[in-house]
Amino acid sequence: MNFLAHIYLSFGDDEIAIGNFIADSIRGNKIDHLPDRIQKGVILHREIDTYTDSHSIPKISSKRLHKNYSHYSRVIVDIYYDHFLAKNWKNYSDTPLKIFVNDFYDLLENNYTILPNGVQRMMPYMISDNWLYNYSKMEGIDRVLNGMNRRTKNKSKMNFAILDLEEHYTDFEREFTDFFNELITFSKHKYKSL
Repeated sequence: MNFLAHIYLSFGDDEIAIGNFIADSIRGNKIDHLPDRIQKGVILHREIDTYTDSHSIPKISSKRLHKNYSHYSRVIVDIYYDHFLAKNWKNYSDTPLKIFVNDFYDLLENNYTILPNGVQRMMPYMISDNWLYNYSKMEGIDRVLNGMNRRTKNKSKMNFAILDLEEHYTDFEREFTDFFNELITFSKHKYKSL
């Protein structure tokens, strides 16, 4: 899952949300310097990723893309799934998406000093371009995919993945919906056991 899903699956717990958000920027077990609840957010993020990677539905979505994008197909599916979460946000939260993401941006700014350097560098771009809110729009997803392609020095060809999303939109959305309901249940259980 990508940024928005990980934040959402922190269930309104600010410290868990920070850990869940920064987890990809932390290698191995180098989390002892973080406050306890943020460490638990990192652990929750990894549990969510393990569950997602082993689940049959995201594998179906990924397989559809594998021929064109090889191992990048899983990353693309994560981005697609964040699009469907943002697009259908009202089905998952009573808090409007715009308010939810602005509150999260405020949370990041208020905890800037504990964020990893890479997150600190990325954060101003994420906020100024409003990545999380713009996941709800095809243009936003197109920008993300183009940015990811640039980061891979054009090796991934992810900039073309918007075409695959358009072509198989209904299939990807159905797969997301079926999977995300299961992921919420799994994540709530893991969250309560932290």
